[in-house]
Amino acid sequence: MHVVTPGGAALGPASPFGAEAALRAAGAVRERAGVDAAVEIAIVLGSGLGALADAIEEAEHIPFSGIPGFPDAGVVGHAGAMIIGRLEGMRVAALAGRFHIYEGHDPKLTALPVRVMHALGARTLIVSNAAGAVRRGLAPGDLMLIDDHINLMWRTPLAGPPEPGEERFPDMSGPYDGELRAIARDVARDAGIPLAEGTYCAVLGPSYETAAEIRMLGRLGADAVGMSTVPETLVARALGMRVLGISCITNLACGLTPSPISHAEVLEVTGRVGERLQRLVRGTLGRID
Repeated sequence: MHVVTPGGAALGPASPFGAEAALRAAGAVRERAGVDAAVEIAIVLGSGLGALADAIEEAEHIPFSGIPGFPDAGVVGHAGAMIIGRLEGMRVAALAGRFHIYEGHDPKLTALPVRVMHALGARTLIVSNAAGAVRRGLAPGDLMLIDDHINLMWRTPLAGPPEPGEERFPDMSGPYDGELRAIARDVARDAGIPLAEGTYCAVLGPSYETAAEIRMLGRLGADAVGMSTVPETLVARALGMRVLGISCITNLACGLTPSPISHAEVLEVTGRVGERLQRLVRGTLGRID
């Protein structure tokens, strides 16, 4: 199968992780979940943040192994399943786990779940991650709304022939929806949840950053750093989806603390703040028109 432009010119083989693959996977999800109604909200849960999935009602769990094109989740703290159900009265598709470029995956694969959830009907994406603090004043356990990002992965899932239904040159002047951020801020204020806001920088990983790299990222304008989220946001924006991004600050980045950084620490902190993230997301869903 080849991708064809509106003018009829063939652009080469279709991506195994593009629009056609997303439609096939969405069909399999519908069949496994036994639902026909369109999904309204897509949710991606980062390392250790899968507890929100337990709050989903009428939930149908589809393991990644049951979705065409999905490999198994390869990171501790990622359950490796898509959950279809209801949360705050809205039909949601939640991804408990994600795929990372540092695992050796094609950048397009890292964003395939977003294409699948869009094919299921979702037009809003809520994406969360575990991140290290670059900005002084952020502390482990803080939640940070993402108001912008810096892509230092040097990869993009949008490279290659344009996918049907996706904008070739999506505008990124406001990748994280201002209205959704305003709702989240109101929810946090009313619920007494401390909420920071800042710029997320995505790096390739899997090694944590050096102290010199963290100093560089701070000078570039980064407030927090992680190894995900940006590929998913890029594809969501190309599809015209609204995006709300939330980072869970799990550690002080290298150079801001004498202690070494470990993935165990990341999971311990996300386990502690998962309840606050759940209240923030659920409260935000409850106020989305």
